[in-house]
Amino acid sequence: MKPIRVETSARHIHLSAADLEKLCGKGYELPFKRELSQPGQYVSDLRLDVVGPKGTMKNVVVLGPLRTATQVEVSATDARALGIKPPVRESGDIKGSTPILLKSATSEITIPEGVIIAKRHIHMSPSEAELFGVKDKQVVAVKVKSDTRSLIFGDVIIRVRADFGLTMHIDTDEANAAGLNGEGYGELITKL
Repeated sequence: MKPIRVETSARHIHLSAADLEKLCGKGYELPFKRELSQPGQYVSDLRLDVVGPKGTMKNVVVLGPLRTATQVEVSATDARALGIKPPVRESGDIKGSTPILLKSATSEITIPEGVIIAKRHIHMSPSEAELFGVKDKQVVAVKVKSDTRSLIFGDVIIRVRADFGLTMHIDTDEANAAGLNGEGYGELITKL
């Protein structure tokens, strides 16, 4: 079976248009820096501080394009440093999630919900899902090989959409557990 690229997704922020305006002013446009592996997704030059009850994470990257709701994705280690307890959720599932303060160079806002620890997941196009014999929202495992700490990740959710490219995303805690530095490759396991 074809190997799946495994990328480390570090802490980051997705902003709504309304929150971008509150933080950076009317007419401000999210500045493009470089593309990400998923088509249409990009790193911006905008950085914000994420402020929790116990600590602050400075210069957290904002990803584009803008979304309908602001979302902050952190690892469990980040959450402890901030003094918060966000739920583990799929991206976009923020209802009832953790609030947080976001600061720009000129302004600050408190979002009433939006902080999550992202579930590990694999992006796939419909044709890739067919090739692997899986469906959208199916839960699988992935065996990730590294020089020092190979492991099998369970509870990996398949996300299928026409504009997705084949990539698994894990957070920095998960990458460290697998001994990955940046990206690696994994093997899909549909049954353990």
